Amino acid sequence: MIKIDYPLYQPKIKKEPDKEFIFDEVRKQWVMLTPEEWVRQNFLQYLIQVKKYPASLMAVEKEIFLGEVKKRFDIVVYDKNTQPWMLIECKEMNVVLDNAVLSQVLRYNINLQVPYLVITNGSYCYGFISANKQLEEINSLPEM
Repeated sequence: MIKIDYPLYQPKIKKEPDKEFIFDEVRKQWVMLTPEEWVRQNFLQYLIQVKKYPASLMAVEKEIFLGEVKKRFDIVVYDKNTQPWMLIECKEMNVVLDNAVLSQVLRYNINLQVPYLVITNGSYCYGFISANKQLEEINSLPEM
């Protein structure tokens, strides 16, 4: 398991009569504040502030096709050559990070072919390096 020390973060929140929105600094837009979005935004801040991954090399909630099925990944970090490098699947805090979550990120990786896979629910975080069709757990996120 990877220990995540989240940075202090004061998100921009706006409230409407029956909804709350959070400003996504990567997408440069307001998005509905859901429990999963809260995890995603805090994890993005960890990547940017702590790990120093450039926000310009991140994509959030983009569509991919798995065969004929349209899906959305949570976060992809690109390397300096703009090749997909890390795929991150975020779940809300009460979701257990089990084999179903790992299988989901592995399915997404069929298209993306990244070396690093991460699953998190905000409280727990697991990372893996994928090489030669093998997964090996890692104890920390790599440097860029």
